[in-house]
Amino acid sequence: MKELHAVSENGTKHAEKDAGRKARLAEQLRANLQRRKAQARARRAGDADQRPEGLDTEKGSGRDG
Repeated sequence: MKELHAVSENGTKHAEKDAGRKARLAEQLRANLQRRKAQARARRAGDADQRPEGLDTEKGSGRDG
């Protein structure tokens, strides 16, 4: 019976690890969604993205976009 106990204990640790991973991924997904929404709002307003790694917009470049 000790083997069964060890398996269930290992399964519990695995479940806790999975729960932590799911929570971390959910937080990353929420952050990504917020960034994308901010980018969409900025594009509608015609402003540059507020990302440090983003590219500056060229005003008056003659392109519709």
